[in-house]
Amino acid sequence: MSDTLLTVPAKPFAYQYPRPAVTVDIILFVFQQDQLRVLLIRRANDPYKGKWALPGGFVGEQENLYDAALRELKEETNVSNVYLEQLYTFGEPGRDPRARVITVAYFALLSAEEVAQQEVHGASDAGEARWWDIYDLPELAFDHQRILDYALQRLRWKLEWTALGFLLLPSEFTLSELQKVYETILNEPLDKRNFRRKILTADVLEPTGNMRAGDHRPAKLYRFSAKAIEFEQARRRFP
Repeated sequence: MSDTLLTVPAKPFAYQYPRPAVTVDIILFVFQQDQLRVLLIRRANDPYKGKWALPGGFVGEQENLYDAALRELKEETNVSNVYLEQLYTFGEPGRDPRARVITVAYFALLSAEEVAQQEVHGASDAGEARWWDIYDLPELAFDHQRILDYALQRLRWKLEWTALGFLLLPSEFTLSELQKVYETILNEPLDKRNFRRKILTADVLEPTGNMRAGDHRPAKLYRFSAKAIEFEQARRRFP
């Protein structure tokens, strides 16, 4: 058999350029026990074996990005039935020691009630999965600290005086509980009177008519209005 017969002809429109790999990484935030927490997995394989990282992995040849994100999240953490939004694409050369890898980050905010319905555990190539306080993280693999910093900053920009908090809170809450969410995410104290004035005049809340007893006088319970939630769901949360 001659060498010419072994030569595979180039396919029409086939590119000769290097082909970067594509991955997805998933950022899940929850407000739980007065902490903003993010879901991380401990890597079971190299590179960065034993290090903590965002859930994620490589996109299949015939797989779209969103489906890949849902699949990787389920495979590595057992979390499912989550609505993800595309956040940003990270493609700095050298971010992955294996090859030239571009990653597309997906983002979701979950309430403590939603998290309670999930049985989180590590699987696939994740040795462990758990929630971490965003302000007390371990050393992360790859450039995942940069990805998390970006996600947190975008959350802060969007959270201020909008109805986005409905994704992190139970159906009914006090104004003090709402303020605690905002202070934790913004990582700064807020003046109580100014916060209440601004949030009540923003026309995103409505009283439920219920009260919650506490150490002091009972506190009114509020919820985000259906109109505010519908408006927030209809627009991109991270323009």
